[in-house]
Amino acid sequence: MSAADTLLLGIDLGAGSLKASLIRLDGSLEGEASHPVSTLAPQPGWSEQDPAEWWRAVCAAVPAALAKTGRSPASIAALSFSAGAHTQVLEDRAGRIIRPAILWNDQRSGPQTRALRERADDRILELGFNRANPTWTLPQMLWLKEHEPEAFQRVHRLYLAKDWLRSRFTGGFETDTIDAVGALMADARTLQWSQELCGLIGWNMATLPPIVAATSRCGSVTADAARQTGLLAGTPVICGTSDTAVETYGAGMMRPGLGVAKLATAATVSVLSPHAVPHKELINYPHVIPDHWYVITATNSCASAHKWLRDTFFRREGEDGQAAFDAMEHAANTVRAGSEGLFFHPYLNGERSPYWDPMLRADFVGIGFNHGPGHFVRALYEGISYSLRDCLEVLRANGLGFETARLTGGGARSPLWRQILADVLAVKVELPAVADASFGAALLAGVGIGAYSSATAAEQAIRVVATHEPDPSRVELYERGFALYRDIQAALAPLNHRIRAQYGAS
Repeated sequence: MSAADTLLLGIDLGAGSLKASLIRLDGSLEGEASHPVSTLAPQPGWSEQDPAEWWRAVCAAVPAALAKTGRSPASIAALSFSAGAHTQVLEDRAGRIIRPAILWNDQRSGPQTRALRERADDRILELGFNRANPTWTLPQMLWLKEHEPEAFQRVHRLYLAKDWLRSRFTGGFETDTIDAVGALMADARTLQWSQELCGLIGWNMATLPPIVAATSRCGSVTADAARQTGLLAGTPVICGTSDTAVETYGAGMMRPGLGVAKLATAATVSVLSPHAVPHKELINYPHVIPDHWYVITATNSCASAHKWLRDTFFRREGEDGQAAFDAMEHAANTVRAGSEGLFFHPYLNGERSPYWDPMLRADFVGIGFNHGPGHFVRALYEGISYSLRDCLEVLRANGLGFETARLTGGGARSPLWRQILADVLAVKVELPAVADASFGAALLAGVGIGAYSSATAAEQAIRVVATHEPDPSRVELYERGFALYRDIQAALAPLNHRIRAQYGAS
């Protein structure tokens, strides 16, 4: 097969859908398709999905993406995967799924997180390079032990989400270094499972998979998987990794001075580093680039806050969601920078960086008769941008930073939001042509089979299609606005705690 005819398949499991993308070696998109997956919330603060639904989504999205290319499955040289970190699938000895998968944004393990911090906060950070919080697998499995002990005892295999999907293609049982660190059950110094960390919750290490590189080959598509997905049996399968890892990689974060801001359900600000920076306000993961780490600060609500505003105040019954988004963008474009003194703090589900406080709540502050719908949309854009500035300041305080930010995620589609971010962060902002997780996973597939000579050589497949320079006058305005944003947060934080104590955590 010639290079021009070669296709790479990336499969990403997102919060609301599974996406399959087929790209050429030059990075051009040949075909893509998505299929929805549903999230269950059986109790306030819970977030679960049924892994069986993931596989049904794969069997719908992969053939649909291939059909759009008009190509034979023999054109696909390899495939790889991504999914949200921390999310686990638990199987018993018979290979049956024990319970729904607990997602990364599930908050039920708050008490278990506090217990782990009281018992071994500094030691967990020393070994895992990260601090326990309800996002991570370790406290989630402690919750399982305390609330569903029978399920805890039945676990024969613990898969991370993308590994379970891959196992349906190959029958294999592996994970990669990035997802292993993301479970908070591995020694980040050695990139092997940690007896000490697992021992904190009495976890049986025999249930954990071998750890390999994200670009390692993990078998081939089986005949049964080929029949269900339309792929060719024997197609090479590459391990893959977490969604944020492949998003930053697919956006081109392969050299110093280039950061990535992800505007998805939640938001992250990431930067490449030659070493980890263990700190209670930072998240550290190995990078796809060998001997490098990427350091993250993360918020809880981003595009999810935008969607909340749309569905609560802007979307008419029966109206297409995109039409409502377009109307919001138009309204925000009529409002001056600063939203005439209207501020928004995007803490609809508590907050991670830099406060790590699940009790914080969102707010609009400064509302006057002069504020219309567009002000609320622009204030939301600005508030989320300020929250990312909070994240960037944590990185800078630890000797990390960047001059250029590549944007990923659904929020990056807004030209206005991109410019606001450039002005609030005071950095150049670039939009890659394609930078979602399925694209990054497809690049990993290419690296894994040697189609790219190295992990950094895949940069040739990444194109920038829009650039936004910070405007000096707006940078100054937003600098003053950021100071106010922080002062308002500090003033309201104790009131947030009182509200949550009086009215509950839902």
